[in-house]
Amino acid sequence: MSRTVSPRKPRASSQTRIALILAAARELLREQGFAGLTIYAVAERADIPPSSVYHFFASVPALLEALTADIHAAFRDCLLQPVEHQSLQHWHDLSRIVEQRMLAIYAADSAARQLILAQHGLAEVTQADRQHDLELGRLMQQLFERHFPLPQLPEDVDVFALAMELGDRVYARSVQLHGEITPRLAEEGMRVFDAYLGLYLPPALPKREQPLT
Repeated sequence: MSRTVSPRKPRASSQTRIALILAAARELLREQGFAGLTIYAVAERADIPPSSVYHFFASVPALLEALTADIHAAFRDCLLQPVEHQSLQHWHDLSRIVEQRMLAIYAADSAARQLILAQHGLAEVTQADRQHDLELGRLMQQLFERHFPLPQLPEDVDVFALAMELGDRVYARSVQLHGEITPRLAEEGMRVFDAYLGLYLPPALPKREQPLT
């Protein structure tokens, strides 16, 4: 009888080296943009041999895919952080908390702005971003469901993922025009996020007496 073997996690030394490589890639993106990002440049910045970088990432697109996943891990963590139930009066309060947490990540991480919001034309990164968005959308829906009983949502549309992507379009416009997400366009992005969710969530959605555990 065949036995399913779970994929092994990288050894601690490998995880440390991957983190070192991704940190170097972040620095180069912040300082030089995509033009300065090569395997050899990353290796030099990380102070390791290029062969060590190639051991984990066969190409720059593979490295950028991993960096995109690392960025989305930060977004995932912000959705898993607790929200004070008593502070919520309306589902808009929760959407604002979520969007402000994500905006804080964009503000602090130049790589997040460049990989997710900039027009870089990297198909592998764009595809990875969309797949991660679906996961974030599911987590966001679970977070909303924890505090508010949601109505029946369509099964053929990922409502929360699409709301997030639409807000990101506004943030991307701000990055394109200003190199950052300005307060004015941050507010517009949150309005777009709320407006799309408002197509499916009633204005007077009652809050649960206690959040789901």
